[in-house]
Amino acid sequence: MTHFSVRSATQADDEFMVDMLAEAMNWLPERNWSRDQIMADPQLAHYVAGWMRPNDVGLVAVDPADRPVGAAWLRYLTAADQGYGYVGDDVPELTIGVVEPWRGRGVGRALLRAVLDTAREHGIPRVSLSVERANFAARLYAAEGFRTVDSFEDADTMVAEIGA
Repeated sequence: MTHFSVRSATQADDEFMVDMLAEAMNWLPERNWSRDQIMADPQLAHYVAGWMRPNDVGLVAVDPADRPVGAAWLRYLTAADQGYGYVGDDVPELTIGVVEPWRGRGVGRALLRAVLDTAREHGIPRVSLSVERANFAARLYAAEGFRTVDSFEDADTMVAEIGA
């Protein structure tokens, strides 16, 4: 068993959140989105720009030496500035990133469950996301209760009804 713990994200995690968005984007080995490319692309930057906004909800997984190894967060986007998993102004979008050496060790599942529990504690009844069908994470999301609500060429928008 690989040991890690999960803590609340803070304002000081802003740079790490960008790193985790890059990890989420670069799930295929041939992809190589840099931090600068992500922050220069409005369709990606809005997931992390200005971290931490008042209604952002985030968690960070850390190894036994307290080094961050993954993060999951929820951010509300609007109809005027939609994300890939946008379903409504009142439904936050989920992003999860795990550093490559820690993938497949339960970090993503633990972060997903913890961020959904945190959302429930905050009275958030639904969470959305966008995932490419070929991404291993798509199976994780389905196994954890997300259902497809819209499909595109190679990606799906999924929603979890988590209650409040």
